[in-house]
Amino acid sequence: MRQQTRLGTGIGWRPEIAEAVERMPGVDWVEAVAENVCPGHVPESLLRLRERGVTVVPHGVSLGLGGADRPDEARLAALAERAEALGSPLVTEHIAFVRAGGPLTASPLLEAGHLLPVPRTRDALDVLCANIRAAQAALPVPLAVENIAALISWPGEEMTEGQFLYDLVDRTGVRLLIDVANLHTNHVNRGEDPAKALDELPVEAIAYVHVAGGFERDGVWHDSHAHPVPRPVLDILADLASRVTPPGVLLERDENFPEPAELERELTTIRGTLERASAGAAGRGATALVSSPAVPSVLTGAAAPLVTPAVVPSVTPAAPRTPGDAGAGPAAPAGAENDSGSGTRTEDASRQRLALAQAALLSALVAGTPVPEGFDRVRLGIQARALAAKRADVVAKVAPELPEILADGYRPAFLAYAQGQPMTGGYRRDALDFAEQLLLAGLPEGAETRRLRDWWLERSGPAPLSGRPVARLARATRRALLGR
Repeated sequence: MRQQTRLGTGIGWRPEIAEAVERMPGVDWVEAVAENVCPGHVPESLLRLRERGVTVVPHGVSLGLGGADRPDEARLAALAERAEALGSPLVTEHIAFVRAGGPLTASPLLEAGHLLPVPRTRDALDVLCANIRAAQAALPVPLAVENIAALISWPGEEMTEGQFLYDLVDRTGVRLLIDVANLHTNHVNRGEDPAKALDELPVEAIAYVHVAGGFERDGVWHDSHAHPVPRPVLDILADLASRVTPPGVLLERDENFPEPAELERELTTIRGTLERASAGAAGRGATALVSSPAVPSVLTGAAAPLVTPAVVPSVTPAAPRTPGDAGAGPAAPAGAENDSGSGTRTEDASRQRLALAQAALLSALVAGTPVPEGFDRVRLGIQARALAAKRADVVAKVAPELPEILADGYRPAFLAYAQGQPMTGGYRRDALDFAEQLLLAGLPEGAETRRLRDWWLERSGPAPLSGRPVARLARATRRALLGR
């Protein structure tokens, strides 16, 4: 049996800190947002890291594996391409939904622009398992999925997070990316005990761990990835590390980047937390930790002994089960779905019910429709404002000319636009729609309006508007539309 390959200590690679990451000592691996990497034009920084033997893992944010629809084949193909382009040993995504509506509900397709929690119900679990099996079949390397942070709770949930994750692993063999910062977020926002979650989840299925910072405001924890890692998050990391040696631990930071020395200090603190937890577990004696039966390595597919708690709590009255073999394909659950008969009809019915529930929630968050029964109206209001604020931030990044043109007026204008205009086609489309609405509203003529109009006209077609008769016709049409 080959020992499992260990990732070590890593940091989230972002273009803003690429140079600092390359120079940072002790970085064993990095994680890059998959959607920000073009397979044909991999950033030079990532190529240099790979040449030095630093592992690069693509981390997807747009599949929406927890959504009611089956995974989009084009998105799966794009994630597979990135894994191959980066020579990655695995890919990761989230247990979340990011869009709702569409054909399953005969309603407009809405985009959340953010990761939203799935209900911990049998319907949602059935759909998630089917979607993960489809993703596993389409990807060239193993898949790991991440628990997410949430501001809101679904009414009528049937399982705890640990139980939900245990059954997910048992039925699919998928690996887990455990974000300890998200466990802290859910402790503050939803009253969920991180230690209980760690007691229940299958720690032997962990591929790696995320650590990140956030902030608390009015009793709500915001998982910002823009603040230092707080002590409670490190305490949860220590608790996890006292139960199992995680194959890898990664520091996430998405914005508000500090000086490189501060990031290095955070990595040093994370390493120290892991070392103390491991030493403490060893000091309490070997009875606390035992070797589990060999299971496939998340990185190599080879059998490898993993360290797990001596007793894995059962999450149902049934006897504890061994999670499925990720290297040998998905494990079949008791009463597994099949391609004909009642199994398919059951899954279709689950998808329909989940689709209606998710569409109602997302519509309340982004389109101002009534709050579905059982949800906390105050928390939904906080979540709605957070979604709009994130839309404003991301649009400012993908279209930096807009805040430059509108200056201090950008943010209030965008937030007013977002109240009545749900996102339906991604952030770049959102930027164009925002600019178009401002222009159609009749801004006073001046330099600012002319710059905004020129920006919109240049980008609103399928290609830059220059040179071709069709483009000239489209430009003339838009000029008339916008009163120029």
